[in-house]
Parts: sequence; structure tokens; C-alpha cells
Amino acid sequence: MHFFFPGIRPIILPNLSNIPSFLYWTVYLTAIVLIGSGILISIGKRITAVSLIIGIGFFLLFLFGHLPSFLSATTRADKLKYWVNLNKTLALSGGFLILASVNMKDTAGEKIKSFFNAVLIVGKCFFALMLLLFGIGHLTSTTSLSALVPKYIPFAKFWTFAGGIILVVSAISIFVNFKVKKIAFILSITLFVWLVTLHLYYTFLFPHWQEGENFIGSLTCLAFCGTALLISRNAKISSTATTNKLNVQAANEAKEQISFQR
Repeated sequence: MHFFFPGIRPIILPNLSNIPSFLYWTVYLTAIVLIGSGILISIGKRITAVSLIIGIGFFLLFLFGHLPSFLSATTRADKLKYWVNLNKTLALSGGFLILASVNMKDTAGEKIKSFFNAVLIVGKCFFALMLLLFGIGHLTSTTSLSALVPKYIPFAKFWTFAGGIILVVSAISIFVNFKVKKIAFILSITLFVWLVTLHLYYTFLFPHWQEGENFIGSLTCLAFCGTALLISRNAKISSTATTNKLNVQAANEAKEQISFQR
């Protein structure tokens, strides 16, 4: 996207579409870093390190780029514009932190494992916070948001409200660690349906709207779908690991009892 549209994309940093020519190398550098990171993750090289660096990077962009722009906005329209990317950037940070954590090597030391367990919790909270806030937005602004549903889909208000419920329930599930595996999987399916029926629809229909923002919307929706799948998969692994640990512990206790009796 950085090679086809001017400046740095708003999902990375706001208000940088017009960059002086002598600083335009930063646009290409941003593109190269993103492309290189994507390739490394795709081929399974340095996933933990790359994902952790990009996750921290997105959090810094959220903290020092998107949040100040949102807080300094004076009009409702500007606040809404910044609000969307503010939450998306935080969720992208969370997704990369989750990816870094779940790909940590089993041979890592206890301190490293504890660190990445904390990173995993932070990543989930970042992602869940976006789900909660976007879900509340769907429930409180159903009429205005339903106007974004393509005309070929009937009962737009119903699907908008239902989508809000799914987002809020998913967020609560992740926050309280309840039925995460199933609910996160349902969330991933929901996001994929939205990708196909809504985001890709507008991407193909209006590919140049706001300098490719529909295409970026499709990509972020796909990324969030993957994050939901990661959370679901990790919940399954955690459950299995806990069960195995309990089984091993029970077996050891049984052996100790037998030895004592002898």
C-alpha cells in the first residue's frame, strides 16, 4: 500500500499522507519493514523475535501517534476517524504479542516463559479491549453503522446488533477466560464472514476510496480473524497442557504412595 498511495498509511500513523520529499525514504522503509516481517513470519523464521518487535512497535505507534491525535481532535468527525485506527492499532499490537508468545520455544528458560506468559495476557487484553469498544459501538450506534451493511444483505440493523453482541461476548470471554476456545473460534468465523461479505465487497467496489482504506480494512479484518484463531488454539493448548500436567502429578503421587506402602 505504501508503494501505491502517498505517505504513510493512517493505520500506521495518522496525518502523514503528505511527507516532504527529503523524508519520503521513511515511507519506503516502513513498507520494507512490514513486508520483511510478513515474509519472515510466513516462512516460520524468527517468529517470536519479529512478532515481539512489531507488537511493541505498534503499541508505541498507538501510544505516541494515534492516542495524541485522538485526544487533540476537536470535532466529532475527527475523533471518530482517529478512534477507529486507535483501537485497530492496539489490537494489531495485541495480535503480534500473542503470536510471539504462542511461538516461544519449549526449551526456553523459566524466566523467559514467565515473561512471554505475561506478554500473552497483555496481548489478549489489547485485542479484547478493541472487541469490547467496537462491540459497544455496534450496540449504541446500530442505526448509523447498519448503513454500512451492503444493500444485498437483508435485516441490516439486526446483523449490526448481533455483531455487537458477538464482539462484546468475545471480549468478556477473553477477559475472564471463560469458554475461550469455542467463543474465540466463533469470533474468527464471524470476522471471516464480515471479511467476505462486507470488507471485500467494498474493496472491489471502491478500491481507491480514501487512498485504499477499504483494502486496509480488509487486511486488518483478516489479521483479527487470525488473532481470534490464535487465541482459540492457545486456549486448547493451555487446557491440554494443564490436563497433562495434572495427569503426571497424579501418576507421581501414586508412585510415591506405592513406594511408601512397600
